[in-house]
Amino acid sequence: MQSTTLILPLSNLLLTPQNSHYKTCNPRFRPTPISTTSKPLDIVTPHGFPCPKTKLLGSCLCFNGQAPSFSWSNGGRDTFKVKATAIPESANQSETSSDLMKTFQLGAMFGLWYLLNIYFNIYNKQVLKVFPFPTTITAFQSGCGTLMIMVMWGLNLYPRPKVTRSQFGAIIPLALAHTCGNLLTNVSLGTVSVSFTHTIKAMEPFFTVLFASLFLGEKPTAWIVSSLVPVVAGVGLASFTEASFNWIGFCSAMASNVTNQSRNVLSKKFMVNKEEALDNINLFSVITIISFLLLVPAAIFMEGFKLSPSYLQSAADQGLNIKELCVRCLLAGFCFHSYQQVSYMILQMVNPVTHAVGNCVKRVVVIVSSVIFFQTPVSPINSLGTALALAGVFLYSRAKRIKPKTKAV
Repeated sequence: MQSTTLILPLSNLLLTPQNSHYKTCNPRFRPTPISTTSKPLDIVTPHGFPCPKTKLLGSCLCFNGQAPSFSWSNGGRDTFKVKATAIPESANQSETSSDLMKTFQLGAMFGLWYLLNIYFNIYNKQVLKVFPFPTTITAFQSGCGTLMIMVMWGLNLYPRPKVTRSQFGAIIPLALAHTCGNLLTNVSLGTVSVSFTHTIKAMEPFFTVLFASLFLGEKPTAWIVSSLVPVVAGVGLASFTEASFNWIGFCSAMASNVTNQSRNVLSKKFMVNKEEALDNINLFSVITIISFLLLVPAAIFMEGFKLSPSYLQSAADQGLNIKELCVRCLLAGFCFHSYQQVSYMILQMVNPVTHAVGNCVKRVVVIVSSVIFFQTPVSPINSLGTALALAGVFLYSRAKRIKPKTKAV
């Protein structure tokens, strides 16, 4: 690649920019000298010491699309040159291919997130139908997650965190909220249909705005408040027309919204100190382990030890043999931890608003797939309520993008 040497007056370069030379140059013509100047100049070194007056000779050349270079000379004693390098076209091509690869990777991650969610809800519902002990099931699922985390850290697939005492104290409330949220969701899934549980859980943005306003002092914009109207209306409409409605399933799903959004608010407070905060994956991993340690004694205290042959046999009498029950429990536990881990990985790749939109689409996918798989009877009004609630969640995620106008001082 050819290069063209340009001689510029350093005095003009440092004191008065000479943009007019470039404006009159046509890059299609061959290099042509435009101006030459010789002028004494006092130069000061970077350390603040003055140098003797030096004559600098400079000229400006136009160039035919080549990379420019600039040279300065003080009458032959010292010369230095700065040369710009042209960017090859292959660099742009590599950037394009890299962007395509990232887009493909992100799309695959979203697809995996949805697929794991679908399988978790199907297997979990099948198990809870014949084995109605949600605390034991939730503890078992957290145990599967804890085992996977130990393998991840043991094989150095992800760096193990060093949790300080202050961090541990801040994580405990998050783990409590996380544990209650998962337990209440399983209670709801065991008593009502999967589609109805996820329709109620579409109310999460309402509690997000409520708790952020109460505990973080964040005032919602008019757009955000407006987007919550169809969410509340849709959930109410779907609840009144739900065939499998009962108050235990409804209240437990609504309570899981409260606990999950409390966890998110606490997470924001915990993440304020960036120097001490854990990354999303390790934070979730630590929360999962604490959740398992909390759920094991809770399950024994509330339900007794239910993983005995007699209870497993009673579940087998209702349609699933012991082998199928154990396999589905393991698969549900694997999918439960995996889809949450993938969700946190996606959150590290995109901004929270994009993640919220993806979560809205995920809920639609889960509702539709569960209705098809379990052949859940859905009335037109119930479908309208579900669609209205999900549309409101989507509008909420879009409204989060609108920044409030700041008043000029």
